[in-house]
Amino acid sequence: MPREQGRKLVASNRKARHDYAILDTYEAGLVLTGTEVKSLRAGRASLVDAFGHEKNGEIYLHGMHIPEYTQGTWTNHEPRRVRKLLLHREEIHKMIGKLRDDGVTLVPLSVYFENGYAKVELGVAKGKKAYDKRQDLATRDAQREITRALGRRAKGRD
Repeated sequence: MPREQGRKLVASNRKARHDYAILDTYEAGLVLTGTEVKSLRAGRASLVDAFGHEKNGEIYLHGMHIPEYTQGTWTNHEPRRVRKLLLHREEIHKMIGKLRDDGVTLVPLSVYFENGYAKVELGVAKGKKAYDKRQDLATRDAQREITRALGRRAKGRD
C-alpha cells in the first residue's frame, strides 16, 4: 500500500500568532500511540493551552488534547498526556538556548500529517503586550483598507 503524500492539516493554533511574537519555528515529530494516530487522522485535536517544555535534554509537549478514539477499547489513550517530541540534537540545543531568555516560551502552532507522519510545528515565542496586539490589528486594518482602495481605483470606481 503506497504511503500518503503531501501535507494534511489536523489542527492549528491561530490564537498563538495573536498572543505571541514568533521568533523562530521548528518542525518536530510526535511520539504517539495507535489510537492517538487514528484520532488525529479523523481530524480531532486541540492545541489550546498547549506548550513545550524541556526536561533532561529532551522536549515534551504538554496540554495538547487528542480525544479518545471512538472505536478504541481498553487500549485507548489518555487525552491530555505528555507527548515526547522528536528533534535533532542540534535543534534541541538551539531551542534550549533560546528558551533560557526571559519571557520566551515554546508554543505549538499546528499539527499535521506530512507524508504519513504526524508532525507539529513549534514556535519559539515571546508574549505580546496588549498595546502590541492593538497595533498589529490597526496595521492589518490599514493594509486591508489600502488594498481595497487600490482595487476600487483599478476598476475605475473611485
